[in-house]
Amino acid sequence: MVLAILILLAAVQVHAQWVKPQTPGLPRTADGKFNPAAPPPRTTDGKVDLSGMWQSNLKFNFDLAADLQAGAVPMTPWGKSLYDERVANNSKDDPEALCLPAGVPRTTAAGGLPNRIIQGPNMIVILHETKTTYRQIFLDGRTLKKDAQPTWMGYSTGAWEGDTLVVQTTGFNDRTWLDDRGHPHSESLRVIERYRRPDYGHLFIDITIEDPQAYSRPWTATEDLRLDADGDLLEYVCNENERDVRHMVGK
Repeated sequence: MVLAILILLAAVQVHAQWVKPQTPGLPRTADGKFNPAAPPPRTTDGKVDLSGMWQSNLKFNFDLAADLQAGAVPMTPWGKSLYDERVANNSKDDPEALCLPAGVPRTTAAGGLPNRIIQGPNMIVILHETKTTYRQIFLDGRTLKKDAQPTWMGYSTGAWEGDTLVVQTTGFNDRTWLDDRGHPHSESLRVIERYRRPDYGHLFIDITIEDPQAYSRPWTATEDLRLDADGDLLEYVCNENERDVRHMVGK
């Protein structure tokens, strides 16, 4: 019991990096508690402000298709073969377990770790605690060159449709998984995300997957995030004290 208490105290101390005041500007109820049902904040030009610390409600074993009906993920023979191989091997070759970037859309939910969105007029930056990675979403009208170097996180551009931010990401390599279950993709992957903040405390991302090599038609799932009103990011160095790979032995 004493050992358990000491471990808990140590865990609390690890996360207590700052002595900081209460986050200013948050809507609060009469008793001083954060009110997540308040209207969403807006920028000076009237756009919904997506800024904040966001925590996915999907903690571990993230399955992008978990809430979809059977058959909603129309894998091609190539995609199904690769998916079945990963399941049969107990995710032995999971790049996430190898401390590699989780990719899009997996990074947002990876390990249940938080994400900080910073919104400006011409760019939105998302800082992911997992492996201390980031995304840049450009809002300045640029387009991606056809011969762009494939990357782990892809290249993202966005535009507003009313109160919804529509983000298109392409230019991926084929080394990431879409989720913990091992849904595959090729370098042809295009991810379309629709960010919606209906109130102060909730963010929904409708995620459409387009990849003609892995799926016979596009399919869509929704990710649900909540605002971590007083949270902060911590440094995440995956290779430090890494103990997972030795256990990834497959079936």
